[in-house]
Amino acid sequence: MNLPNKLTMMRILLVPVFMVLAAYHWMLAAGVVFALASITDFLDGAIARKYHLVTDFGKFADPLADKLLTTTAFIYMIVDGVCSPVVVVIILAREFAVSGLRMIAAGAPDGKVIAANWWGKVKTVLQMLTIIFYYFAVPIEQMTAGAGTQSALISQVITYVLCWLVAAVTLFSGVKYLWDNRSFINTAK
Repeated sequence: MNLPNKLTMMRILLVPVFMVLAAYHWMLAAGVVFALASITDFLDGAIARKYHLVTDFGKFADPLADKLLTTTAFIYMIVDGVCSPVVVVIILAREFAVSGLRMIAAGAPDGKVIAANWWGKVKTVLQMLTIIFYYFAVPIEQMTAGAGTQSALISQVITYVLCWLVAAVTLFSGVKYLWDNRSFINTAK
């Protein structure tokens, strides 16, 4: 297993660690784990491209790791009341649609691999930054507000707005991806 694939596996293994930390509301620790996992996303892709270490396993596992990590974080943000379930439904619908289209393209007679577009990368970065903001800003705001204070209202409102921005960019990127690759949909049998 090459280094990019090891980094991807590390990201997958960090998901349950993040889950435990988020479930017990150890926000800063969860934020640190999420940030580290997000860095592995950048590193595995950069290393794989630079050193020509792209593998079929990596093509499958890298987006899976991203989806596991970000979806898990957004679900915990729903539980915390700072993200609407509609946002997560939009994220999941986009991922199912894009994954379905990729399967159709891979199964086409010439077996095409459809790469992520620029908007898909923007969507992923925005999702990760929103999650990192929430898991760092809320506990920092709580610490600066004073001991025993449960309020982190400003950070929570900003997070809520960011979640809806994520939903808008996710929806746009999904529609654009499907539109740009509609030839696979039109020819699917």
